[in-house]
Amino acid sequence: MHTLLILNPGHFHAALVLRKRHPSLSDNIYVYSEPGPDLDRFQEIAESFNNRPVNPTCWKLHVYRGSDGLEKLIHDKKGDIVVLAGRNNTKMENIDTLNRAGFAILADKPWVTTQAAIPFLHATMTSGRPLAVDIMTERYEIATLIQKKFLAEQNVFGEIRIDKDTGPSVFKECVHHLYKIVNQKPLVRPAWYFDIDIQGEGIVDTTIHLVDMTHWMLFPAIPIDYEKDIELIEARRWPTEVPLDKFVKITGTHQFPQAVQKYVKDDVLNYFCNGELIYDLKGVPVHLREIWNLDEPPGGGDTHRSLIKGTRSDLMIRQLPENDFKTELLIIPRGHRIQVEETIQDCLGKWSHRYPGLSVNPEKNALLINIPDDLRTTHEQHFCQVRDAFLAHLDAGTEPAEHRACTIAKYALLAEAREKALVSPFEMLH
Repeated sequence: MHTLLILNPGHFHAALVLRKRHPSLSDNIYVYSEPGPDLDRFQEIAESFNNRPVNPTCWKLHVYRGSDGLEKLIHDKKGDIVVLAGRNNTKMENIDTLNRAGFAILADKPWVTTQAAIPFLHATMTSGRPLAVDIMTERYEIATLIQKKFLAEQNVFGEIRIDKDTGPSVFKECVHHLYKIVNQKPLVRPAWYFDIDIQGEGIVDTTIHLVDMTHWMLFPAIPIDYEKDIELIEARRWPTEVPLDKFVKITGTHQFPQAVQKYVKDDVLNYFCNGELIYDLKGVPVHLREIWNLDEPPGGGDTHRSLIKGTRSDLMIRQLPENDFKTELLIIPRGHRIQVEETIQDCLGKWSHRYPGLSVNPEKNALLINIPDDLRTTHEQHFCQVRDAFLAHLDAGTEPAEHRACTIAKYALLAEAREKALVSPFEMLH
């Protein structure tokens, strides 16, 4: 039986790992936090899971309020797993301290916001240390899972297609929204979220999901050596303009904090939450882009685009407003369309036990993989899926052989990208 300890839950992701019970988890949750609205919001969400009419949880929250939560948590040692989701500027150092003290770690991204955190990352990933895992929710999105499976099918995808004259072999883009609805309620972000010295810039924050998916899909179960396998070519960052009235609506506060005033002009905050980079991964050219808008489009939410070019077919993920922004997977044959379609049908048959209801429809020059709603899960649900996989590794005493090297590689890449973006021109990358 494992017991969760939660340190300074400043982000609502800390509560989402409690969305469901787990037979290996004690109902007792020990929270160590500074008092204030961050803690209040965490408790509100956790209690909403206990009080819901369908499949309620039974968490018993034991809350210690104080500025010395880290030291108190280590001293008390009420459990064996620490969950961190909050301020990012001290996160990696705290992860190292807790991991060094013998705790397993399940922590929200980003772990690294500047180069100064890299030594703590290397220490945490030292062989023999307790397992420390970042919460990579996008690995559980159904279109991504099916795209990864077709990527491994030689007769569908072929090999990765490299032709730098026609653009990158891999392109991924995500669009997020600062004002959004979570659990049927407007998401309240803390004012410090808009301080890039605390939250981190977009190029080191949500971009980590794109890096993680790229590495995990292209080179599954293969360690990635940052020094040998990655070459950063270009990187840039740019702001989203946040007017004061929108800032008030998102945070519930009445003014911009003093810490961000250097980015404020005429009651508009220039929030550097957007990032883009181009790099080579084991010789494969990759282009990634993260964009943050102010508001969600009507009926829509965060969106993801992905194109991976193959010698037999290209694999594309899209989300269109006319299809209610559902993720869709298209396979675009470069020839041998009949053989590719036959192989796809064979694959869907083989996978029917794990992924029932998948089918394929022709669409112009592409083949659309129909994903039934029964296979779709929400972003909020993915947190417990990550948690459950983490617990399975702890219970078995195992971890993916590539985990430590790949964790270092992806965060070191983005720390370098941030440094490059700080001195790079503002133009869009090509």
